[in-house]
Amino acid sequence: MSFETFYSIVLPVLAFVMGSIVGSFLNVVIYRVPLGLSVNEPKRSFCPNCKTQIPAWYNIPLFTWLFLRGKCKWCGVSISPRYFMVELLTALLFLAAWKAFFPADAGADTDPMVLLRGFGVVLSMWILLSLLVAATFIDFDHFIIPDSITIGGLVVGLVASVALPELHAETSHWRGLWMGVVGAAAGFGLLWVVVNLGKLAFGRIKFEFDEPTEWSISQPDPEENPVIRIGDDEMSWDEVFYRDSDRLVMEVTEVTINGETREAAELVIQGETIKIDGDEFKLENVKSISGKCVRATVPREAMGFGDVKFIAMIGAFLGWVPVFFTVFAASIIGAVIGLLQKLVAREEWSRPLPFGPYLALGAILWIFLGEAFLAWYLGLVGFGS
Repeated sequence: MSFETFYSIVLPVLAFVMGSIVGSFLNVVIYRVPLGLSVNEPKRSFCPNCKTQIPAWYNIPLFTWLFLRGKCKWCGVSISPRYFMVELLTALLFLAAWKAFFPADAGADTDPMVLLRGFGVVLSMWILLSLLVAATFIDFDHFIIPDSITIGGLVVGLVASVALPELHAETSHWRGLWMGVVGAAAGFGLLWVVVNLGKLAFGRIKFEFDEPTEWSISQPDPEENPVIRIGDDEMSWDEVFYRDSDRLVMEVTEVTINGETREAAELVIQGETIKIDGDEFKLENVKSISGKCVRATVPREAMGFGDVKFIAMIGAFLGWVPVFFTVFAASIIGAVIGLLQKLVAREEWSRPLPFGPYLALGAILWIFLGEAFLAWYLGLVGFGS
């Protein structure tokens, strides 16, 4: 087999296959990590419905889902087409990264170190793209981006920057590390400012009363979410609590919980618990709760802090210029899609939208089109050659 055939056909096919295999693993990560499950135990994938562990010959990326027509072989329950989509998406991204970053003019007489470093850049991009895919689907489902992705990815990005300064168009390893650090700091700082400005602009649902005012939490319809009433205002439970970090903090004068009235000063509802002056009650054991308050606050952020760490991770791999492109592109895309969801799909305006997927899409656009866009823009404003 000639080098040209190996390079132009075999290696791209291997890149696609590798991407589909990694995509299969990402499906495990997307399902298990937010639930606190190990990605290693059990070692084999299992059906989310019947929990049957899937043998290797029924776990072939892309092929198995098509062969079984999207259903579990054992219980017959439909398996989401998203499993197939994640595998296909990752395979296509791996193939695109290979085409974009492996030396295009490689030949049989090319310096082996050039080929090795080219593969190193491709491998770094594969890692980053895998992290972007995993974060996207986890954020869609759970409105979180786990630290194992953001912090772990940040460390890998900095290591890749010092080992492969080519990631930042540098030749010095220390310059590569410096550009990775600057990129991470720029991303962290930029979105940290956005989060805090969001708190000031939209920041808190806040109620204050001159006299103690009645409040209650009830569930008139067992099939619907509980309703929170504070004075004359009424909110659905999921308007307030859609992330694990969301909480309702109240300054109260009295509380009636499960028919028992007590004087109190502070009440905090977060996650699955209610705390009254430090005493903790499981939410599932609370049948009724009401009282009087003088102040109620729902801290509300423009975006989650996981997004801040996520863009820092992206900056560690790509540098500071891509960070600004990524945030700008994500904001535009997120605004357009959010508007379409509200107007076309008729979703509630209060329904939260994850920002992580748009950051991931912005980063992917930079990886494959960013340099061309930057050259076009600089030419447009008169700074091009």
